[in-house]
Amino acid sequence: MVREDEGVSAHRRCCRFGNGGWCSDGRRGYAERIRLQETRHPNGRLIGTRKDMGILDLFRSKPEAAPSVAPKRAPRADWQYFDGLNDPRLAAFLGGGAETASGMAVTPKAALFNTTVFRCVDLISGSIGMLPFYLMHKDGKGRLHPADDHSLFDVLLTQPNNWQTAYEFRRQLQSHALTYGNAYARIVRNGKRVVALQPLHPTNVTVEQKDDLTVIYKVVLKGGRYVQLPQSEVFHLRDMTDDGVIGLSRVQQAKEAIGLAMQTEKAAARLFKNGTMVGGALTHPGKLGDPEFENLDTSLKEKFSGAENAHKWLILEEGMKAEPFSQTARDSQQIETRNHQIEEVARAFGVPRPLLMMDDTSWGSGIETLGQLFVRYGLAPWFTAWEQAVSRCLLTREERRSYQADFDERELLRGSIKDQAEFLAKALGSGGSRPWMSQNEARDYVGLSQSDDPDADSLKNPMTQPETGRPPSGTRNEP
Repeated sequence: MVREDEGVSAHRRCCRFGNGGWCSDGRRGYAERIRLQETRHPNGRLIGTRKDMGILDLFRSKPEAAPSVAPKRAPRADWQYFDGLNDPRLAAFLGGGAETASGMAVTPKAALFNTTVFRCVDLISGSIGMLPFYLMHKDGKGRLHPADDHSLFDVLLTQPNNWQTAYEFRRQLQSHALTYGNAYARIVRNGKRVVALQPLHPTNVTVEQKDDLTVIYKVVLKGGRYVQLPQSEVFHLRDMTDDGVIGLSRVQQAKEAIGLAMQTEKAAARLFKNGTMVGGALTHPGKLGDPEFENLDTSLKEKFSGAENAHKWLILEEGMKAEPFSQTARDSQQIETRNHQIEEVARAFGVPRPLLMMDDTSWGSGIETLGQLFVRYGLAPWFTAWEQAVSRCLLTREERRSYQADFDERELLRGSIKDQAEFLAKALGSGGSRPWMSQNEARDYVGLSQSDDPDADSLKNPMTQPETGRPPSGTRNEP
């Protein structure tokens, strides 16, 4: 509640600074009148009193100090908590990233503008997202079966939340893990059952390990609300770590290589924008006057600058002599530097050169070997990281004895149709070898439906015929 001194309320309503301090009735307004205001709580308790002064009153007396109010600490994202002036997160907050020797500030978001980084992240995260991710149950005989009756089965395989598919969710978290070193998701439970996983951006999460070795996660949610979550409510996927709690960012670990790659790309772009790239010149033996020189300068800027005018011939005056230009050693060195930086960046992410679509070598059948190499050494560590993170964060101690998460990487390891046919023939016992797959297992391997044949689930003896029990005469055991 506000109380004003007598005769002021009506006068105050018509006074505005826009009127030069004058009221509509001609009297001086804010410039001459001083109002006393009281602020009261609805229960009647006086909260504070202040003077409402005009413009001239600023020169007559000192303004009263406002009552002191304890500052409120607003929630902040993790990159707003800094350990000191040397904290790289402070440089990222103030200048857009950690400064490198090349002069380029490198952040996870800025690094994705480099095509090599983007391709590496896209390739690995896309591969993780596309593969089926099953929750498997181990029976009494140690055999694994899909645990489709468990609530976590659909969360991992089809839909982790209301707005994302499993592919989109895993792709997002994998890209976070590759660039920030950590990926987080909030675990939503209905009782003890996990019913959803909600992704959290790494810049909004701060991880802290207490003295009792438990881990807490300080999270800034959308809208600025701050929450503190125990480790039982957060799914945490880490890259390589030196403290066991927070993963290392590959972008920051390879920031010099990425920064140099970004700088050489910018240098090449500036060359095409501002450089004069003529194919040759016709020189004049005499001296050009000022008008001729101005014409030449204008001609250079208008007709021979930029990528669209690259390698045109420059025409000068009479008595001209042709001098074709060739690629300089500096140009060749820049190309070599750019190619070398592609290799350096790819090495940090474990991606072979041919998968970056930049190698001129025709690999032929060798590309299949490189693909298997990429799966084995580039993706397999991430398969294990995901599978064990699910076990640690989403399964109880009792469930870990009989449940496990499992990627089905067969799609990436399959060879050509010919290779698959030879493999399945041997698996079924072709050529007199002992079979190790049943017909239904072979059909499942190639994506076919199960056979109703009662013998389709059993291993056949290649030395006998089903009907006679005699050795077969050139018969084959096929799916």
